Amino acid sequence: MTAEPLVNRPDGAVDGAAGPSGRRGRRPSRGPGSLLEVAVGEFITRGYDATSMEHLSQAAGITKSSFYHHFSGKEALLRAALERALDRLFAILDEPGAQHGPPLERLRYIVRGQVQVLIEDLPYVTLLLRVRGNTETERWALERRRAFDAHVASLVRDAVVAGDLRPDVESWLAARLLSGLVNSVVEWYRPGRGTAHLPEAVARAAFDGILPAR
Repeated sequence: MTAEPLVNRPDGAVDGAAGPSGRRGRRPSRGPGSLLEVAVGEFITRGYDATSMEHLSQAAGITKSSFYHHFSGKEALLRAALERALDRLFAILDEPGAQHGPPLERLRYIVRGQVQVLIEDLPYVTLLLRVRGNTETERWALERRRAFDAHVASLVRDAVVAGDLRPDVESWLAARLLSGLVNSVVEWYRPGRGTAHLPEAVARAAFDGILPAR
């Protein structure tokens, strides 16, 4: 038995196949926010290059024309997703805790903020960390990531000068290691596991180490 195709309605809803009673059911249309969530999930699962608008429309349960009503194409979806992650990360740098105080305390604040953003927007940050610069949007995102990392690296240098970090470790290496530690959280974090204390725990491990104090 062949399923009936989905049909767009004038009010934006989508009709589905007839149910057992013979009446045609209605599937609510998806807004831009939920469509973006669907797209991010598909990009992570399939890879951006391997994901087509057909894949996205099927995953969302709507027609391609309905999808195009909200987004001009998959690169627009990618841009929106990466903007969400990057805007939240850069917002941390504008907060008072990242602007004022000793360099080390500002670094701690930024690390805690990064982990908090990762927890709250895990799929979006995961996607951001997977871009490789194959499209104009990806190259734009990489440039912004480099700008964020450069800001953190400058704070690391300031903390070394202030005597708060070990002078025998190159500041560029310390910045890379710090970035790697924070970004690695996307590989093992699962929602609901120690969420409340995770930002502080990661910051403590990054700056105080995991060995007991002597």
